[in-house]
Parts: sequence; C-alpha cells; structure tokens
Amino acid sequence: MAYYFDEPSRTFGEYLLVPGYSSAENVPAAVSLKTPLVKFRKGAEECPLEMNIPMVSAIMQSVSGDKLAIALAKQGGVSFIYGSQSIESEADMVRRVKAYKKGFVTSDSNLSPDATLGDVLELKARTGHSTVAITDDGTAHGKLLGIVASRDYRLSRMSMELKVTEFMTPREKLITAPATTSLHDCNDIIWDNKINSLPLVDEAGRLQYMVFRKDYDSHKENVNELLDQNKSYIVGAGINTRDYAQRVPALVEAGVDVLCIDSSEGYSEWQSRTIHWIRETYGNKVKVGAGNVVDREGFRFLAEQGADFVKIGIGGGSICITRETKGIGRGQATAVIEVAKARDEYFKETGVYVPICSDGGIVHDYHVTLALAMGADFVMLGRYFARFDESPTNKVKINGQYMKEYWGEGSNRARNWQRYDLGGATKLSFEEGVDSYVPYAGSLADGVQTTLYKVKSTMCNCGALTIPELQEKARLTAVSSTSIVEGGSHDVLLKNSTPNVLNG
Repeated sequence: MAYYFDEPSRTFGEYLLVPGYSSAENVPAAVSLKTPLVKFRKGAEECPLEMNIPMVSAIMQSVSGDKLAIALAKQGGVSFIYGSQSIESEADMVRRVKAYKKGFVTSDSNLSPDATLGDVLELKARTGHSTVAITDDGTAHGKLLGIVASRDYRLSRMSMELKVTEFMTPREKLITAPATTSLHDCNDIIWDNKINSLPLVDEAGRLQYMVFRKDYDSHKENVNELLDQNKSYIVGAGINTRDYAQRVPALVEAGVDVLCIDSSEGYSEWQSRTIHWIRETYGNKVKVGAGNVVDREGFRFLAEQGADFVKIGIGGGSICITRETKGIGRGQATAVIEVAKARDEYFKETGVYVPICSDGGIVHDYHVTLALAMGADFVMLGRYFARFDESPTNKVKINGQYMKEYWGEGSNRARNWQRYDLGGATKLSFEEGVDSYVPYAGSLADGVQTTLYKVKSTMCNCGALTIPELQEKARLTAVSSTSIVEGGSHDVLLKNSTPNVLNG
C-alpha cells in the first residue's frame, strides 16, 4: 500500500513570521546577508565560496546570460549561466563574465554607417541605452567611426531616414583613449573634459570598451560585489547528466567558479554518476551543486554522493507545470522545512555543512525571508530576474504595459530535454513548462536592493542581524485562508485601480 504523509504540503503563502524582540541595534544597515554557497566543515574551516546576498539566478535561457551574471555579481549574488545551449556558447558566456573589467563596458548598442535615425531609435528602445557606437561593421569591436548620443538629433526636425553619418559626432571630434588606459585615468579624462562617455580603442582604431560617467558612482556603491582572487566576478554555470564529460572541462577552462546540475528531479543515479565523474576527474577543486529534491531522503542521497549544495523544489516555479503533467512535487515551504532538518542532521553526524537552496515558489519579496527563516541558505529565482533589463529576453509592449518574455526550460520553446532526462529518448516528449510574459521591472540593481531592504527590515523585526540568527530566532505560524485575505488591503475602495502585480 502507498505511503501517505500525515500533513499536507504547504507553500510560503501559508506562513507568516511572528515578530520577536528588536533592540536598538536591530536596524537594516547592521544586517549581514552573507551566506555559504558550497559545503565546508563548519566551525573548523572557512567556507571556500560565500555570497554577500542569498540570491542566485535560475539556470534558464530566459534568465541567466552573461549580462545578468555581471549585474548580479555586482550586487553580491551568483548567476548560473544556462546550460541548454552549445558547450562553446556557454563557455563563451562564462569567459565574458570572467574577462569583464569593472567600469569597462563592451558596447551593446552598435550600428553601421548605413543605419538611419529610425534604427537609432529602435535600438534605444530595445536596449534602453542612448549612446550608440557607429563602427565600420556595426559590431562592438569594429573600427570606430563615430558616436550618436541624444544631443546629436532632434526628432521634430529630422527625418527617420537620415543616415547616422549625417548627424553623429565623428571619430576625429571624439575624445578617446587607448584600450590599455586604467579605469582611474579614464575617469580623470571624463571629468577633465566634461564628457559623459569615453570610447577606448586599440592601435588599429577598433572599439574595445566604453567607460561612462554615470558608472563612476555606481561602482563606488557596489560594496557587496562578489569577486575572486583575481578581482574577476564570480559566475556559475548549469550542466546536465548527459554531456558532462565534454561540458565540464570546457566550463572549467573558461574559468567557471561553481557548477550546478540542472534537473527537474535529482534523486537519481544520473546525478550520482555526474558527481562521481567530477570528483574522480577534479577532486574537490570543482564545486558542483545538485538537485532538485523535496525530502530528507533526496537530500541525504545527494549529500552522500558529494554535492557541494543541494537545491530544493519540484513544480513550484511560475512557469513549471510538472505537477500538472506528472503529478509529482511538494509544497515548497514543507520541502524546505524537511530538507533543512536533514541538512542539520547531516551536519551533526559528519561535521560537514551542505548549504541548501530553495528553488521556486517565491511569489512575493517576503517569501525570500520565509525561505531563509525555514532553513534555506539562499534562494534561486527565475521569474524575479527575468523581469529586469539585464535578462536576455526581449522587452515588449502588451496591452499598453511593458513586459519581458519568460519561458520554462521544459517548454517547447526551450526544448531542454536533458533537464527531464530519465535515460530514454533524446527529445522532449511532452511539455513541463510554459511560454509567458512577466511585468518589466527596470534595472536589476534597483530591484534587488529594494527586495533585500525588505528582507533586512523583517529580520530586524525578528531580532536577527544574520541569516543563522534569523533561523535560530524565527517563529512561524501557519495562516488560514481567511487570514490571508485579511493580510492584504480589504473592505476599501482603492484610489489606484491598477491591478496588483506581484513583484517577485
């Protein structure tokens, strides 16, 4: 006879935190969100890879490209570059993140001299950037011919068909600097000449980087940026259980800091084989997370196989329909609570602390705090990050509102059959994800800082200044359906009739 769990599985929306005593020291500015990313002997050694914020981005085509990886590392988190692409292209993305020089931006707004004012406006709408480099071949590293900025054109007096060569600031009138110029010297040139941007060109006149005045202050503000020993940004990458023997070496050669097996269900021999191969080939030098699991047995299995962290969650993502199509999964809150107990049990037995990641089920910002309070060391987010400028998807206008495209790895669009691999045919037999839109939310930095301020504020309400202290002091209560209604605005007529858009 089948086994039946005594309690129903619950989601984050069914819990609230009960406030604790807050001293005068409990202010958001004093809160530390540092958290371990990979396993270590707690109390005996330092964690070899910590994050400054408890947020990582999901291993998805519509979320984690190199631009988002850089933006998230600046805030103190880690992005896992999606693995449902060729080995070469994934390694190239990792390489671009590791090669990124703070303050030196590879231009993503470039046009050829044949382009028109209409092309400039279309590019600006797509990227959000008003500075456009005109190069001989229209690429980021072509020979620099000129720059188009907002001050170079007036829409009321110019035709959309006017060639950029007619109104751009030509190269001979631009202030430029050699590609080898230090960031300090670049900033001096910008300030001394009262310019907004400085192109850096090589000896052949090819554009290499752009340095912007507006980035100066933002780089000073990135106090949480996550760097390796070479002052390069930390970046992760997703792998699968099929081509790991070819993919892992390419990613390691590209400089990846941490890997994660991308799978809808991790309690399997396929993950065991993958982890063992990595350990036999690289020992403990290459860090690899595994998952996803939803119970004690799944966690124990992956921890004993040698996983550096374990991901929790099946079917809780906003674009995931695994529970609908296959009838497997578990409420995310219940899964995190049980796996956290298993993690602590394993630590007491072995002295090894294996961090756990809550993946999926985050709808509101406060759900992040709940996941941490329930025992998660960090959370993995897909929809949340897909909304920002830095995600790799298109920004489109739907019914008068700007949206970003967002699709699941199990959708027909992604066709990531490896993520759902059960050792059978090498194809996606049926969909386990959908293709959708999410509300556009601007820059990642602004969104993350707002979310984390809420997390810190709630932690202070609980009398906690660190994540471990939150987990020790947190008191949680299950809520009824009626009290959930009570928790929002009710029995009033709102002045703003705009529908409430969940903010991630």
